[in-house]
Amino acid sequence: MKTNVKSVKFNFIMNFILTVSNFLFPLITFPYVSRILLPDGTGKVAFAISVVSYFSIFASLGVATYGVRACAQVRDNKDLLSKTVHELLLINVIATMIVYACFTLIVLTVPRFYIEKELFFATSIFILFTIIGIEWLYKGLEKYQYITIRTIIFKLIALILVFVFVKKKDDYIYFSIISVFAIVGSGLLNLFNARKLIKCHIYPNYEFKKHIKPMFFLFLTTLSIAIYTSIDEAILGLLSTSQQVGYYNAAMRVKGILFTLITSLGVVLLPRLSYYVENNMIGEFHSALKKSMNFIVVIAVPIVIFFMLFAKETILLLAGENYINAIIPLQIIVWALLLSAITNILGIQILLPLKRDKALLVSVLLAAIVDVVVNLILVPRLAAVGTAISVILAELTVLIVQLLILRKYIPILFKELQFVRIAIAIIMAVLVSWNVYQLWFFSSIITTFIMMGCIFFTIYFTLLLILRENFVVYMYNIIQHRIFRKVS
Repeated sequence: MKTNVKSVKFNFIMNFILTVSNFLFPLITFPYVSRILLPDGTGKVAFAISVVSYFSIFASLGVATYGVRACAQVRDNKDLLSKTVHELLLINVIATMIVYACFTLIVLTVPRFYIEKELFFATSIFILFTIIGIEWLYKGLEKYQYITIRTIIFKLIALILVFVFVKKKDDYIYFSIISVFAIVGSGLLNLFNARKLIKCHIYPNYEFKKHIKPMFFLFLTTLSIAIYTSIDEAILGLLSTSQQVGYYNAAMRVKGILFTLITSLGVVLLPRLSYYVENNMIGEFHSALKKSMNFIVVIAVPIVIFFMLFAKETILLLAGENYINAIIPLQIIVWALLLSAITNILGIQILLPLKRDKALLVSVLLAAIVDVVVNLILVPRLAAVGTAISVILAELTVLIVQLLILRKYIPILFKELQFVRIAIAIIMAVLVSWNVYQLWFFSSIITTFIMMGCIFFTIYFTLLLILRENFVVYMYNIIQHRIFRKVS
């Protein structure tokens, strides 16, 4: 069976549309919700989801990443694919039952959790739907058109539910349920639709053992990544206040939206890169990596600089004046975008397809240790600002370790990048936009933000085009070709 696989360009377009929906949902809901629930309410929800996400990691046992690779490698053989999905799903079901029992026991016995037991049990739906959603199957088969359409539908439903049910400060439990629904609510549809992709009959020779070791390493990797990306809110909630979690969560929401936008290409490339490696297509593998790194640097650098400069306007626009203390955490955290975007290439697009799971684990495990230690030292003194600093140091640790591990790939990834041209475009965009900001008066925050964004990014990309930067010229030629082809 030869799987009908779309091109990387098509998958990128689909994933970009999906990314835009992921961008728009919080962009529309968070300004509303943050003003209704205030920092205390949003902080409680963020704390609960942060805790529940760890139980979900134990239930999934690394399948979210391992499953993509495993399915991509056998996608041309329906029997092998079906057998693989059955094996991974059964392992997850057993793990989920054990994890749910532990979760219930902890919530009922730990006072800090028992106080908000309704909130924790509501958000625990995330554990179940993450498992039965088998998202990894659809990503492994590169079904991005299906994923995009389905996700947009469920996000639209969730968007309506937010405005219907979240009306006052005490409605944070409703918001937590809707937030979880928006993320994993399509799980049942995934499971039902899977019968079109795999065979549902029982096979006589299941091989669970062969999955355990690679899943275990990726589980430890996922757990380590979660520690230095998600445990911050849990530690902040335990050592500080719900308000501080709310401030930090506001900054992290901005970072999360932007990170999804920047790494949209990487999500698409993982199954394709795994396929290249499995079939010894090294030239194609290296070419895809070069384009991916060029995309990341050209897009991530201006985004980081812009949102650092206009962090105040961003927070006031998305969250309101009650979250003014989120400005400094955002100015710090936004630098993690560039670091994590590069490590996304090094880890997810190189180490994983090459099956260097142990090397990936070492890098993120060291980062997790750095993150926890720095959090414990800084949070009691600096609260949300200390947590933001810990994120940067953790991401920097991952980057340094992975660059050392992948030394031979550095020329492949960075040699063709035109850093001087990018730097010139950035400097000019900053000078012009900041001077306009100082000299002109705009009537509202939203007008200021939009105008500064238009000026900054127009100057940046126009200069890169004039300077003939490789990636921008490449994208310009593709767009121009498509327009002229449609006209003719």
